[in-house]
Amino acid sequence: TDIPGFDELLGGGFPRGGNTLVTGVPGTGKTIFALQFIYNGATTFNEKGLVVTFEENAASLKKQAQQFGWNFDLLEKQGKVKILDIPVSDIKESTVREIIKIVERDNYSRLVIDSLSALAINTPNTFGSVTDVTEIFIKRFIYHFINELRTSGATSLLISQAAEGQLSSDGVSEFVSDGIIYIKHESLGGDFSRHLIIRKMRKVKNDEDIHPMEISKNGIVIHNLK
Repeated sequence: TDIPGFDELLGGGFPRGGNTLVTGVPGTGKTIFALQFIYNGATTFNEKGLVVTFEENAASLKKQAQQFGWNFDLLEKQGKVKILDIPVSDIKESTVREIIKIVERDNYSRLVIDSLSALAINTPNTFGSVTDVTEIFIKRFIYHFINELRTSGATSLLISQAAEGQLSSDGVSEFVSDGIIYIKHESLGGDFSRHLIIRKMRKVKNDEDIHPMEISKNGIVIHNLK
């Protein structure tokens, strides 16, 4: 990722081609983490990145990135990144397949979905003659979305809002995803109010400690308690 202090927690970085849930309450820095992942991929490793957002428009995300000096307009002109905003009214069962086609067609190595929570709330009602979309249909939709997304071959970050007593608002993505990054926003009596923990990461041995997380003028920095 080239996010300062993070890669050593995974022995080098995310497993290529896997998908990781980035979760926490609003305001913890999940979207900033994901944008930094995409920006560093394009500028440091020459890996093309795609951001698919269902919550914010492209202009809003670019403005958020610009405060850290990340010029996404320039990267888009260079063909290195793309921000695709899809209105929630356009979400349908085939949306994931359409995203995969874009990833494969334009050879994107890094992918961000922002967010699974918006997908869950706007789950398309295509399940037979049922009138109301129930919890089981939402879980089924998210489960298939993540599983199909894995076939794209891109290394993906899936943003979600944490819910009371669970790691996601949909209740299933934490089980389907290859990894979980949980960001908390609370004071532990030190200099930092945000803390990051890697709850799981398949294929690699991950650090399991809680680490202070700083949102600096240059982006996210992960610190070591030691």
